[in-house]
Amino acid sequence: MPQNGTSSLSKQETPAEEIEMRSVVHLEDENVGPEAPLISGDTALDPDHGDNGKTAANKPNPHPSGSNFLWMLTFAACISGLLFGYDTGVISGTLVSVRSDLSARPLTTLDKSLITSCTALFALIASPLAGILADKWGRKVVILIADGLFTAGALWQAVTGTVWGMILGRSIVGLAIGGASLIVPLYISELAPGHIRGRLVTVSLLFITGGQVVAYIVGWGFSTVPAGWRWMVGLGALPAVFQFALLILMPETPRWLIKARYEERAKRILEKVYHDKRYPTEDVVSHTLQAIKSEILKEEHASLASPKSSSILPPTFSSLLFHPPHARALAIACLLQGLQQLCGFNSLMYFSATIFSILRFSSPTLISLSIAVTNFLATIAAFYLIDRVGRRRILLYTIPGMVIALLLCAFAFTFINLAPPTDQQGTVAGSSTPSRLPAVAILVSLLLYVIPYATGLGPVPWQQSELFPLSVRSLGSSLSTSTNWLCNFVVGVTFLPMMDVLTPFWTFATYAAVCALGWVAVWAIYPETMSMDLEDVGELLKDGWGVRESLRRVEQRRAAGCMDRAGT
Repeated sequence: MPQNGTSSLSKQETPAEEIEMRSVVHLEDENVGPEAPLISGDTALDPDHGDNGKTAANKPNPHPSGSNFLWMLTFAACISGLLFGYDTGVISGTLVSVRSDLSARPLTTLDKSLITSCTALFALIASPLAGILADKWGRKVVILIADGLFTAGALWQAVTGTVWGMILGRSIVGLAIGGASLIVPLYISELAPGHIRGRLVTVSLLFITGGQVVAYIVGWGFSTVPAGWRWMVGLGALPAVFQFALLILMPETPRWLIKARYEERAKRILEKVYHDKRYPTEDVVSHTLQAIKSEILKEEHASLASPKSSSILPPTFSSLLFHPPHARALAIACLLQGLQQLCGFNSLMYFSATIFSILRFSSPTLISLSIAVTNFLATIAAFYLIDRVGRRRILLYTIPGMVIALLLCAFAFTFINLAPPTDQQGTVAGSSTPSRLPAVAILVSLLLYVIPYATGLGPVPWQQSELFPLSVRSLGSSLSTSTNWLCNFVVGVTFLPMMDVLTPFWTFATYAAVCALGWVAVWAIYPETMSMDLEDVGELLKDGWGVRESLRRVEQRRAAGCMDRAGT
């Protein structure tokens, strides 16, 4: 069996499976409130932090739940997530409402696939560009540009009269989504303390899923209005204009400011982020500043010491691809982002109304709303679990549930005749209404699929920023986000043809197989990163994948937390 980590401590380590199961036992024994992370940044033992082996108990005590200023910035940034969710969700109702309003003809399967997949294609194009701009101009500027694109794309879709005009509008929105999907988690990750970073990044997922719920509600409300689909797509401009106004009050991230040599501005922002009347903030601000500067220096020294792998590629890109710790981080991030899409989830977001139309539900858009609401509610569960259960374990627990639900869905489709009988003119002959039981079984299996997805594979890949050191964080996040959108494009453009050619059974069985293979990959190479400072995560990947080392640290930190609680 291959080793999961190659740390110098690995020879004395407890096997990963035993450590993981032992952590579960401790997890069940603990009784903590919703504001307290399982692994607290101020009580955790961190053998690799600092030069003299200090424990994290000596670290300054950060605000346990984050300052009001931090939450305000998080919610302001997450409006981009609302736009992301709305624009990906609204297309489901739009496709069944357009009828002959575009190019004076009904939409073909090719039309639907192009209108849907072009968004992902242009998001793929925008992601690496957004990463470059985020390093050069800052994270805030990219959000500002995305707001302008969201507004322009929404208004263009609302007034266009052709299929190609709709494709253009969806492409503009795709550029905005590509930038926002990269920058918002990056922006939040660089602001948030380690012990609540997972929850704050998950807030952006709550806004995304909430945006999808709003999109389905709006789609249902306008489904009977003549040309109501124009209102569906056009209303996406309103949140973008609102966020554009809020951007005036939003600061840049402290980590980017320090990298750009604006240390005093960074210090003022950190003082607001960690502000708490109950605790002095000077120590934690000083500690964080020092950790960020130390990481920058280490990365610069590592860059100078490493052999130049290519004289053609830019230094940052070359370092990301050929410096082993950076390459491992990129491999993990791309694995998670690719798996998130190739599992087929966004086929539901894009085509759920189409699927339920095929199944002869009387109100496909309303039935699709049940998918979006379930996704939103399960993401709330992820908000509470991700910094308690951990990123790795939550994936290992939830992906098998996705596999089972997809296989149930595939099996239920075998009982449905998707092609109703037609007469010689090609019109439907008779009612040919399928049995309700298989259709309901498909709906239930899809809901059972959404719950574990939204709890695990939905939010966890967006924690990608924590895997990369500051020197390559923006570029690494942009490349992994590009992987997400590439796979999203593949799913969007192939789902309906797969349903036609492979049949629904093999389509959903294929998604189940992808999930099963993804589970094996997660088990093999994804270390646990919850509650670590951004500057500490890179240590895990320095000599290997760091899985066993990360689980050992989880065990140590949990034991330290138990001792502290016993002492009080």
